[in-house]
Amino acid sequence: MCLAVPMKLISIEGDSGVAEQSGVTLPVNVMLIDNPQVGDYVIIHAGFAIQKMSEAEALETLGIFQEINQALPPEADLPQARHAGEQ
Repeated sequence: MCLAVPMKLISIEGDSGVAEQSGVTLPVNVMLIDNPQVGDYVIIHAGFAIQKMSEAEALETLGIFQEINQALPPEADLPQARHAGEQ
């Protein structure tokens, strides 16, 4: 099963960028989306930004991931999602 994760673009150079979520950064390829900009929320799958999304959509999705995480047993713990503005 594959999982695509919402992340925020924090830098872009050419077709490459860096995305961040909950303090985790990931090098990503942005060639599949139109006009990528720093600050955009994108869905990352297999190292590629495959779709832009609004901040509200990203935070809603991350909230759902957090709900799933809370329902899992402790040994299956996933990273906690942070909301915009939280450190």
